[in-house]
Amino acid sequence: MSCHEIEALRLGLMSVLGVGDDSAREHAEKELEGHLEGPIRGLAEAGSLAEVQRHLDAALVDLEESIAAMDSDDPEYGYTRGRLLAVRDAERAVARLSVQGESIVDGLGDAHDTLHETFPVEE
Repeated sequence: MSCHEIEALRLGLMSVLGVGDDSAREHAEKELEGHLEGPIRGLAEAGSLAEVQRHLDAALVDLEESIAAMDSDDPEYGYTRGRLLAVRDAERAVARLSVQGESIVDGLGDAHDTLHETFPVEE
């Protein structure tokens, strides 16, 4: 079993952020062969941070449901719980990225306003 959520997230973020690491992309695509459905597909094909967040939430719900349905003595139980922790951590990282992006946009707006206050444009 592989951590498909993380690989799909990597693919989505590479697209959203414009990261062009071909070897990382090829590795992630290979890991996901045969598993591109539901939130995994959504993450891998995301075109915006909002899409990434939405599909990451759905992946978390799927993982939580899987864990709830497993017996604690299942050999995959510990690993699946570890995946859940990794995906929750990734969710927090994506939220921070979104907040930072919004802060940059707000800062550019403030800089624009300050520029016009300092050098008024006559129309």
